[in-house]
Amino acid sequence: MNAAKALLLSGVAGLVMGTAAQAQEAQDSTAQPSQYADIIVTANKRQENINKVGLTITALSAEQLQDRKIVSLSDVASAVPGLTFTPSVTNTPIFTLRGVGFNESSLGVYPAVSVYIDQAPLPFPVMASHAAFDLERIEVLKGPQGTLFGQNATGGAINYIAAKPTDTFEAGGDITYGRFNQIDGNAYVSGPLTENLNGRIAMTAHHLNDWQYSLTRPTDTNGSQDYIAGRILLDWQASERLKLAFNLNGSRDTSDPQAIQYVAMSPTDFTNVKPIYANQPFAFGNARVADWTHFSVDPYGGPAGTPTDELADFSPKSKRTFIQASVRADYDLTDDMTLTSITTYDHFKQNQRTDGEGVVAVGFDLQKSDGKLTSFNQELRIANASTSALRYIIGGNYERSTTSELQHLRYYDNDTNNAGLMFINFSGDLMKQKITNYAAFGNLEFDISSQLTLKGGIRYTQSKNKAYNCGFTDANGYVNDLFNFLGGLLGTVPFTPIGPEGCYTLNDNNVPGEPFRKTLKEDNVSWRVGVDYKVTDTTLLYANVSRGYKAGSFPALAASGYVGLQPVVQESVTAYEAGLKAQLFDRAVQFNAAGFYYDYRNKQIRGKLLDPLFGVLDILINIPKSRIYGGEADVTIRPAAGLTLSGGVTYLNSKLQKGPVSPRDYNIIGEVNDFGAFGDALPYTPEWSGTASIDYRAPGDGGPFVGVSTNFRSSQDAALGGSRIVWPDNPAEFRKQAPIGLVYKIPGYATVDARLGYEAPGGAWKVMLWGKNVFNKYYIAAVVPASASAGRLAGMPATYGVTMSFKIK
Repeated sequence: MNAAKALLLSGVAGLVMGTAAQAQEAQDSTAQPSQYADIIVTANKRQENINKVGLTITALSAEQLQDRKIVSLSDVASAVPGLTFTPSVTNTPIFTLRGVGFNESSLGVYPAVSVYIDQAPLPFPVMASHAAFDLERIEVLKGPQGTLFGQNATGGAINYIAAKPTDTFEAGGDITYGRFNQIDGNAYVSGPLTENLNGRIAMTAHHLNDWQYSLTRPTDTNGSQDYIAGRILLDWQASERLKLAFNLNGSRDTSDPQAIQYVAMSPTDFTNVKPIYANQPFAFGNARVADWTHFSVDPYGGPAGTPTDELADFSPKSKRTFIQASVRADYDLTDDMTLTSITTYDHFKQNQRTDGEGVVAVGFDLQKSDGKLTSFNQELRIANASTSALRYIIGGNYERSTTSELQHLRYYDNDTNNAGLMFINFSGDLMKQKITNYAAFGNLEFDISSQLTLKGGIRYTQSKNKAYNCGFTDANGYVNDLFNFLGGLLGTVPFTPIGPEGCYTLNDNNVPGEPFRKTLKEDNVSWRVGVDYKVTDTTLLYANVSRGYKAGSFPALAASGYVGLQPVVQESVTAYEAGLKAQLFDRAVQFNAAGFYYDYRNKQIRGKLLDPLFGVLDILINIPKSRIYGGEADVTIRPAAGLTLSGGVTYLNSKLQKGPVSPRDYNIIGEVNDFGAFGDALPYTPEWSGTASIDYRAPGDGGPFVGVSTNFRSSQDAALGGSRIVWPDNPAEFRKQAPIGLVYKIPGYATVDARLGYEAPGGAWKVMLWGKNVFNKYYIAAVVPASASAGRLAGMPATYGVTMSFKIK
């Protein structure tokens, strides 16, 4: 253990010991049942006390979710140390857990951190955007989850547990009004429908006015948020041995994609930089200020090459719809053996346009970014009773998914739109995938004694991904003319010249006309072995060694040649971890700690390719070898009645040990780079992250309550080498950056949330004043590279409001 980790654990231990005496005084000196309820989780696909499960888990209760107004993916990440949420220019969410993530913004890619609702998978990240409402809890499982939650989980898994139908009538809801004219509403009704059938209906809706304004057009605004989501649950006890659970949920989101803050420019050909592009001012230091293209003159709207005054709308817009249906059946084959079936269908559709650089010019804008995702998943498993000394789960899983992404990329004002490149200005791309996965798994736990338990699990997975990619243009985009010329100049075989809708990407013979087609077949064996030792009834020691895999992936992008469309192969993480869970002083103190080491192979990442014509282009790459080690600890202390102190901290040390080989060894700005020689940290992996909260509720039934929470992150790199890559020197006036230091390094930050309210006896009603980021801290959530520039996506500024809620029983 190095000095940093030792300091981490000793510091938290000191905090526990320093408050232990107060906690002990707060308890009855006689042996009485504890007043603190157990937290039940389903990390092993069984209902178990979290302190009896030898895994690192962060659980957020329904009360925490409501009081802290955790409703978005970024809210979840801010409450879990080691979990990083990264927005993207295409509005696709990205999770990184303990340094393991896939920073790829395409819709149809599997994440490194998988997401489930009631064990039904949400296979693509965007599907999880509006699941955090009417929940019983959220469970975050850290480390590879390759055996039981094996869907591409090299980083971990996030499980949303919905509030279940009740056998007595209940109803409730809340309404919120806040800054930026925020209006939120939540409501649910639950209860028996017939003798053996219970139901629950829940809905949520959110509205927020534009919170961003244009740097160059102050009356032009962006950033409105509007969505509605709902869930219908039915629990049916069909017979003495058969129980069925139905879950139908969905959402409709018309929120604006967030605008980018433009901070640097480095064009490929600075002799062709357009004045509108060169004169764009930088936006930084204020989360609300950004810029984007609103309406733009289409210079090619008439006959080829004839300027017109036709206007094209480029303002950020989005419409997303999602629906999921799942059926779970539990049939008791015997008194201690249950057959479980979970059948899930997901459908997602998107129509969107986004600004790619944060400038008023049409430099690199997705005028169309449409997509459709469908997924069918079937799991069957058999498990015996959790009270048995030998506990097992054996099963299989089948998944079939299809993805379709259609992009129209416009770049009228980019430096590539010049005479030497035939004034190209439009690249379209159609990317389709058909993905099938088969898996068989088994998990065993054996109690050698009342104190010692051995654990083991294994999963075999076979996957096949058939990809189709066609880059095309339109009649006035001229890309087909350029590639016909290149094919004639570089091609090794004759070809028929293509039209605007032909697939222009150069094939292996350097001629256009053929779509890129490839099938990626992979298989793997993920596994876990471990041991749990119960020192006492309230203290658990555990150690695990596990390996998880994430399937390979194809990029959804336009490329000049087939090399840019090649997939990354599957990545793997072998994790070594040991931890402690302890309940002290009649559970007035809960202390958890863990240390871990990850051997990370073939990490998938979006890298760069230096194209001789178009400069720095995106490409997917594998990082052959890297490692992560660290430690984390969290503590919850109740030193007096009604008072709760809690905090958690994660330390991560990541290092790239062996970098990719040419032609995939270019850094984010297109320079040749031996990544392995520098030992760069992995992107979006802050060395330190943590949370701390103080909450007080008046003892008894109802009364006032108050709470303050903070979330902190140390600096982190937004790209490989972000802490050392200096923006290029200035050989011409058009190569410049804002005065922010290293462009691809995100400074550390801390935000503070607060709440104050009163709850009536029995919870009949509650009123709460709340604030998020109350000190209006300016912080960066992501840095976005484009073809000739870089921009930032800022975190939300201060928001605040009042929430009134009620319950009827």
